[in-house]
Amino acid sequence: MKTTESVLAPTGVDLSYCRVSTTAQHLDRQLAAMATEGIPEDRTFVDKATGAHTQRPGLQALLAYARPGDVVVVYTLDRLGRSLRDTLNLVAELKDRGIGLRTIADPIRIDTTDESPTAQLALLLLGLFSELERVYNRERVASARAARAARGDGRGVGRPRALSDDQIAYATHLRDILERSVPSIATELGVGTATLYRALPPRPVLAPTASGTEPEQR
Repeated sequence: MKTTESVLAPTGVDLSYCRVSTTAQHLDRQLAAMATEGIPEDRTFVDKATGAHTQRPGLQALLAYARPGDVVVVYTLDRLGRSLRDTLNLVAELKDRGIGLRTIADPIRIDTTDESPTAQLALLLLGLFSELERVYNRERVASARAARAARGDGRGVGRPRALSDDQIAYATHLRDILERSVPSIATELGVGTATLYRALPPRPVLAPTASGTEPEQR
């Protein structure tokens, strides 16, 4: 029996996020599904031909607009992030901010406002798959470096980068979402300010919603 308790108070609004990976793909199916869910276009945020990690104009606009009690609705979980680790980080960020997440077309639907055993198991599986992805990626990198070393090709096996992709994504979130200064972020990460400036991507330009207009201020 589904519990009546919820992680989030039902005082917010439903927001939706739709994404396709290339300009040749279409958002029509996702947008139609969101309309069926009753989510208006001015609360639907979209991205096409998305960039790495969370640096996507539509997603950044959604994160800036969302407030505690809101629920972000996505067609399937893979529309939220470009990798399992990326997705898990976003799920954790939303939960920390008191924002729910719900999928509508996954075989096992995710709903972070639901405390039922099935919903919690789905989140645990997501975390397991993310960890497996991290392990497999580390093995692929190690294998590629070993192969280059065996060929006498030293590229990529010398001096390590000052910041990992995860650290850059974290620093970008602190700068763009939490509005932290770059020097304070550099101090937290233990790197030089100039190093961090070089690693950070340009500040994103907020994307319009599916209706073609910017959402109202909240």
